[in-house]
Amino acid sequence: MSILKACHISKVYGKGENEVKALDDISFSAEKGEFIAITGPSGSGKSTLLHILGGVDRPTSGNIYLNESDVYAGNEEKLAIFRRREVGLIYQFYNLIPVFDVVENMTLPVLMDRRNVNNERLEELLTLLELKGREHHLPNQLSGGQQQRVSIGRALMNAPAVVLADEPTGNLDSKNSGKIMELLRVSNEKYHQTLIVITHDEKVALQAKRIMRIEDGKIVRDEVIRS
Repeated sequence: MSILKACHISKVYGKGENEVKALDDISFSAEKGEFIAITGPSGSGKSTLLHILGGVDRPTSGNIYLNESDVYAGNEEKLAIFRRREVGLIYQFYNLIPVFDVVENMTLPVLMDRRNVNNERLEELLTLLELKGREHHLPNQLSGGQQQRVSIGRALMNAPAVVLADEPTGNLDSKNSGKIMELLRVSNEKYHQTLIVITHDEKVALQAKRIMRIEDGKIVRDEVIRS
């Protein structure tokens, strides 16, 4: 069952002589619970694609569908709600609020919607992410790996259908990189969420079930490597 569809997505920046086509007529679909790694050289359009999938950057042309609903059909307010509730975004830089503790950073998307925090899910995520005992630590009291776990917890707090991660291990050493990818893999299997990860790391890519490679704004490889 396809949960996410990209249909003829193009993204152009600038005009005339300064025009740059970041994405060129990209189409693909992702199944519920699928783990996809997107690879490619710097400047190939990987991050642009992830931002468009996540409702962060509008395509110049084409459509993104989540559960058959057109992501960009609504206004900016609906798009903001989509980003908070339907997708979980994880970046290389943790983007934590420095004056918020672990729990406050993790529950921020819920609180922004003025909804009640699901304490059972919060406790489950704190355990899964090995953050028990650090609930009230500020980001500057945490290691890089712990900060990335908090950002993952924030992305998962609303139980999104799709989790999008842009080089989630780029700032970490090999030991912490392995732990973070294991947590994402476990989360993917436990919650049956679709996981799409951008990476330059071949070891990370090979953990996925499917690898897509983008070059010059086009998909040049789309291969299922394990069932």
